[in-house]
Amino acid sequence: MALADNTGCAKPSEDFPFPDIIELNVGGQVYITRHPTLVSVPGSLLWEMFTQKNVRSLARDSKGRFFVDRDGFLFRYILDYMRDQQLVLPDHFPERSRLQREAEYFMLPELVKMLAPKFSKQNSLGDDPCQSDPEELSPSADATRNLTSASAMLPSTVAGGPGVAITAGMGAASTDIRRAGFITIGYRGTYTLGRDSQTDAKFRRVARIMVCGKTSLAKEVFGDTLNESRDPDRPPERYTSRYYLKFTFLEQAFDKLADAGFHMVACNSTGTCAFAHEQTDDRIWTSYTEYVFYRE
Repeated sequence: MALADNTGCAKPSEDFPFPDIIELNVGGQVYITRHPTLVSVPGSLLWEMFTQKNVRSLARDSKGRFFVDRDGFLFRYILDYMRDQQLVLPDHFPERSRLQREAEYFMLPELVKMLAPKFSKQNSLGDDPCQSDPEELSPSADATRNLTSASAMLPSTVAGGPGVAITAGMGAASTDIRRAGFITIGYRGTYTLGRDSQTDAKFRRVARIMVCGKTSLAKEVFGDTLNESRDPDRPPERYTSRYYLKFTFLEQAFDKLADAGFHMVACNSTGTCAFAHEQTDDRIWTSYTEYVFYRE
């Protein structure tokens, strides 16, 4: 007697054109999930995509996976929400506004509401554990006046708490939410020195400027000039040494750090030497240099 087929492994048919297990390519990131998960929110974009009968109208990549041209890293939170209609984000999640935009694209109104900035009845920030960072919110005039009165009652050194300075002037308050911390800039360089050590050394181009420090500080200082492709999912309160800059001019990095309130506190360098040619005394030095910056 033949055994009944497992419904989870059933092949697509005209009445049910999608398999139970579906592979997605979202912005280059591959996800594997079940069909009921993708259609769990009626009216959403994924529900419309995977309830239609014309499968051929959906875009696919070279390996036959369904393709969606959106942010592949943020889609994990969209998929998590589709599973149980709950929102769970990491602490100090820095891309809340971008995730809200993704939720709008995928037509998930309840998720959009969860991601919207929340205020209490006193017009101050609410206690929602998943709300946006203070930099992403713009308090109203009442909230600004509350900050002004609070700063007037406390000493200037502690009014904003650790790493936060609150100052008042011209009848309004301005908040400078700058966290204290270290950022280390490192680079490898080479230069050639001839037999006459008094002559200027011939420096070669710096190949890459590395950045080591807390993720949130590095993103704050260098912004779009920071290359995060080697460590894209690093939480903001964690440290990394894998970032590097898209430019190769140390002075440009120093200027950005100075504009952000950092000052240099230490530097060190190591080097090795090798002869460029056996018949000459020219020597090639390879060095690694680090500059340590700190902001109070």
